[in-house]
Amino acid sequence: MNPTCGQYDANALNRDCFCITLDREVLHGSLERETTGQDFATGFVDARQHLFSNTPVFLPRSAVEEMHEIVKAIEAASRLEGYRKAALFWAPEIAQKDHGPAGAFMGYDFHLDETGAKLIEINTNAGGAFLNAMLARAQKACCTELEQSFRQAQVDDFEVNVIDMFRREWVRQREGGSPRRIAIVDDRPAEQYLYPEFVLARQIFQKHGIEVLIADAADLRYANGRLTVDEAEIDLVYNRLVDFALEQPHHAALKKAYRDGAVVVTPNPHNHALLADKRNLTLLSKPAAMTAFGLPSELRSRLAGIPRTRMVTPENAEQLWEERNGLFFKPTSGHGSKAVYRGNKLTKSVWHEIARGGYVAQAFAPPGQRMINLDGALTSRKMDVRLYTYDGQLLLVAARLYQGQATNFRTPGGGFASVLIV
Repeated sequence: MNPTCGQYDANALNRDCFCITLDREVLHGSLERETTGQDFATGFVDARQHLFSNTPVFLPRSAVEEMHEIVKAIEAASRLEGYRKAALFWAPEIAQKDHGPAGAFMGYDFHLDETGAKLIEINTNAGGAFLNAMLARAQKACCTELEQSFRQAQVDDFEVNVIDMFRREWVRQREGGSPRRIAIVDDRPAEQYLYPEFVLARQIFQKHGIEVLIADAADLRYANGRLTVDEAEIDLVYNRLVDFALEQPHHAALKKAYRDGAVVVTPNPHNHALLADKRNLTLLSKPAAMTAFGLPSELRSRLAGIPRTRMVTPENAEQLWEERNGLFFKPTSGHGSKAVYRGNKLTKSVWHEIARGGYVAQAFAPPGQRMINLDGALTSRKMDVRLYTYDGQLLLVAARLYQGQATNFRTPGGGFASVLIV
């Protein structure tokens, strides 16, 4: 669009710049090379027409640094004895024991506005990292300035860091060596929307000499101290289940193997309990609690980027109903934006269910905005930013564009979007 777009700031670029677009031919070529399978892009990616947005998102470097500092403060808090006791108080029994792993692919989701970054969600099985890394390689810049910015935004050593992450997870529990066989585990994995990234992950692991199976959790078997699938023994499970406490009957084999320490599981119930349980946001967003736990003042100040979050109880239900227009309600056991409600859209019937408990009320933090060119017409899309991390270290920055109450992959022009740092 404008050859001088590199001179603008990130907000102006998100509003006015449409000259950068996704090179889908390059993306398809990359996917085919990585998967060494014919028609992978056509069969899996094109069938998910809103998986990738053609439009990148621009972020100032200061915003990425601000988000990363919030992440590091949260993870520092999670190592404090007082915080751990409080977080594990409401966690299930299976989450109490720490087997060692820190949790692969932590996902920290943010909204950004003129006041700065606001953390809205923490996820232990954050999907999309492999797909977003591939997307970044395919993104095409429009001018010299932005090509330089693109290189800065792209995590060139993503693959090496991922392999190192899983080997470190192994060593945290096993103290030496390396896993021989990894299972990427989900319920009916081939039916999952993000199944293509399971295939990408398998290829990357196998390129580094690690055998990988993509397995349905219901097909796992545990006997004589060995977790197997189709008689192949599993050393490490890359866990993509949303049954965070492994409570479902068809997860019994994995649950028992995890309890016994017979297999390394990452992320695991302990990781989820310490970091991703939504009730923990009531602690992290409460300065008095963090002071009592002994978090240094510098780190406490960073946690101001977490919107105030409270448990919904019968005792405070009336007050929260009065304040609902400025709140967002989320189920404590939910995932994937299911059963979440913007307060100003609540009906009385839904509120009666929420008021019974099992929800947190989070101060509403408006999402960022990205203008896109959709079939020749300019239209706005909401935007959130995800930091993929491991043990506080940044692996990748990605964005999602969407329309509606929460992120989804059903929005024309939406989906995962590359991040260009300016």
